[in-house]
Amino acid sequence: MQRKHLIAFTLATVFMLLGFNMINNYFNQKNRAALMDADVAVVKNKDEANDSISGQPLGEQPKAIIDDVTADIEQAQNLEQQRLEQMQESAE
Repeated sequence: MQRKHLIAFTLATVFMLLGFNMINNYFNQKNRAALMDADVAVVKNKDEANDSISGQPLGEQPKAIIDDVTADIEQAQNLEQQRLEQMQESAE
């Protein structure tokens, strides 16, 4: 292989990798923005739930904690489903 062919092949490879990285970063930034918006809502809801648990009598706090955790799990599952739908929409 001649030197000029090797240089041309190397430059073409570098430009292809650069283009791939730019496209990949674009999609990652879109997904990251969606995740940050959803995470802010989760943090706000969690702070409100912690205040409501500490205001209850000691006998009812364990049930309130379990209910809170169950709600967090359901919210996380819904959030995960929304993320999957967003990622599928962006892939199309």
